[in-house]
Amino acid sequence: MTDELNNICLLTNDVETTSIVNGGLRPETGIKVWKEGMPRLLDLYAKYEVKTTFFFIADFARDCPEIVKMIQPYGHEVACHGLTHNHKQAFDIMSLEDQIRHLVEAKKILEDIAGEEVVSFRAPALRVNEFTPQALVETGFKIDSSVAPQRMDMFMSLGSRKKLVWLKAPRMPYFVSETNLARKGSLPLLEVPVSSFAVPYIGTFMRIAPSINAFTRYLLYHETKNTKKPINFLIHPNELIEEDDLKLKTEKRAGNVVSHLLSDVLRRKLKQKNLGLSARDLYEKEISFWNRKNYHFVTMKDLLKNNVYYPKNHL
Repeated sequence: MTDELNNICLLTNDVETTSIVNGGLRPETGIKVWKEGMPRLLDLYAKYEVKTTFFFIADFARDCPEIVKMIQPYGHEVACHGLTHNHKQAFDIMSLEDQIRHLVEAKKILEDIAGEEVVSFRAPALRVNEFTPQALVETGFKIDSSVAPQRMDMFMSLGSRKKLVWLKAPRMPYFVSETNLARKGSLPLLEVPVSSFAVPYIGTFMRIAPSINAFTRYLLYHETKNTKKPINFLIHPNELIEEDDLKLKTEKRAGNVVSHLLSDVLRRKLKQKNLGLSARDLYEKEISFWNRKNYHFVTMKDLLKNNVYYPKNHL
């Protein structure tokens, strides 16, 4: 990858059974993700001949191993999104021992299905705590992508207080601190931040406010075009499905009224814009932009081969 150190674009996908319509975890949503969302994503990636990273929720993969196997012929990376997306078992409220237990089980499930080592991780809802760096290292992970530097919308998401550390997080890939994924340190774990410029560069904002997303992309492009900082775009295949015919009631996840109104009600209403084929068409514009600018589409694992980001003494 020596010639590809500049102009790197990672397209990263979080695969789960979360219903955007009501916020709950639904097997029916998982079936739609498998049958509709994933094929739409894979067709789009094949059209542009790009390689991406898929972060799978392990209990979903265990119940539907085909969803993991379907990406492998295309050369995409199998990565870990945790054992479950149940907000009551989020990493930011788990002890070190519980995190290690979750990670060991999730890693084994995914590696047994994929038949390959899984080294990249992203926490569900990007929720982590002071134990997560150690838990990841002890369970054999080499890359994390659970930090969004200077992202300002965290107040509308669960676990927002612990996400305040993002405000001072480095923007380039870095090795993490022993107790904080959002700070530099000496652990052999590479943090590859999700791209953001006040607002995150993710599928949700792409759908909610396409014009703001285009401006964010413009700023990120000018920040990265002459540096080794990679673009890291986050999307979910459940954004490429439609569930509006189900008339689902919003599930309450937050513990207080204010948080419920912000993260459960308001945020969910906004997130329902431009789902399904509209999301696919908007996403193709993002991929097309970076393709026209001659960015190199790589996986998280590819960064392990890049000894600028990941020196040999850390391997």
